[in-house]
Amino acid sequence: MGFFDKLKNGLTKTRESIAKQVNNVFSVFVKVDDELFENLEEALIMADIGVETSTYIIEKLRDNVKHKHITDGNLVKEELKSIISEILSALDTTVNTSTTPSVILVIGVNGVGKTTSIGKIASHYKSMGKKVLLAAADTFRAAAIDQLDIWAQRSGCDIIKHQENSDPAAVVFDACTAAKARGADILICDTAGRLHNKKNLMAELAKINRVIERELPDSARETLLVLDATTGQNAVSQAKLFSEAADITGIILTKLDGTAKGGIVISIAKEQNVPVKFVGVGEGIDDLQEFNSDDFAKAIFEE
Repeated sequence: MGFFDKLKNGLTKTRESIAKQVNNVFSVFVKVDDELFENLEEALIMADIGVETSTYIIEKLRDNVKHKHITDGNLVKEELKSIISEILSALDTTVNTSTTPSVILVIGVNGVGKTTSIGKIASHYKSMGKKVLLAAADTFRAAAIDQLDIWAQRSGCDIIKHQENSDPAAVVFDACTAAKARGADILICDTAGRLHNKKNLMAELAKINRVIERELPDSARETLLVLDATTGQNAVSQAKLFSEAADITGIILTKLDGTAKGGIVISIAKEQNVPVKFVGVGEGIDDLQEFNSDDFAKAIFEE
C-alpha cells in the first residue's frame, strides 16, 4: 500500500468528521445564503478546524461566492475545498537537508511520540541512503535515552549519548563533533519535553542552538515540534506555546490515523504559520512520512 493510500485510510475519521459535517449542511440548505454560511462555519468548528480559522475560511468563501456569482451548492463545496487546499499549500512543507550534515532538532512534550518519531525519521532517511546520526539530548529521562538507543539499533544508525541528567548541550556538542568526523548527512537531536517551565526550556534550547551554531555554522537547520493529533485544539495551543519558546520551522503530527481531529493541520498552518512537515498514520516504521499538502487536502475530501 502506497503512502497516499495509508494517508487516505488514516484520515478516514477526519474525512468523515469534516465531510459529514459539511455534507449535512449542504443536504439541508438548498439556497446559497447567510444561513448556509453560518451553518458551514459551525460545521468546520465542530470538525476541529478551530474558531479563528473557520471564521477566516467562511469569510473568504462568502467573498469568492459573491465575486464569482456562485448559486450552486456543489460549486460552493468545491470553492470551500480549494480555500482549504490554499491554506495548506501556502507554506513550504519540505524538510531542509541541503547540507552535509543537516541538523534536525526535535522538541515536544512527553507522551506525544517524540522519540518514536525520531526513530522513524531516522529510518526514513536511512532508506534514502543517507547516513544518520542520533543525539540523545533528552537526558532528563533515562527511559528516553534507552528508547532512542533501541531505535538507533533498529534503524541501523549511530547514536551519541551520555548519562541521565547530564548536560544536553554537552551531548549535542559531542554529536556535532561526531557528525563531522563520521561524515553524517543528517544529525537528529532529541530534546527534553518540558513545557511547564518555559523559561528553563528556552534557556536549554538557546544553549543547544549556540553549540550547533558554533560547531556546525553552515548546516541546514530544522526545529520540529511533535504534536499528538488526537489532542485536537490542545495541540494547537501547544504549538502556540512552543512557538513562543523556540523558533519552530515545522510540525511532526503523530497519531493522525487514530483521530477525527486531523482538521487541526489547517488551523496550525493558518494560525501559527508553521507548516506540518511529517505525518504519522500508523504504528509501522514507515508510517511516518514527509507531509504533502495536496495529498492531504485530496485525502480529506475524497469521497
